[in-house]
Amino acid sequence: IYTICANLAGVPALSIPCGFVRDLPVGLQICGPHFAEAKLLNVAHAYQKETDWHRRIPAAYQSEKLP
Repeated sequence: IYTICANLAGVPALSIPCGFVRDLPVGLQICGPHFAEAKLLNVAHAYQKETDWHRRIPAAYQSEKLP
């Protein structure tokens, strides 16, 4: 959770799923200038519309039934 540094600095940041490394999830961190929360959310939404990383399940969990 590397958004803590951005939060302590007072700038908006978010992390969204962008892949897996050795079957562990990896996040894409997006930071922006002060008061740019809406822009960051729009960028994250556009990324998720173009990719399906946020829907993928690690192979270790695919056989289990998740809610």
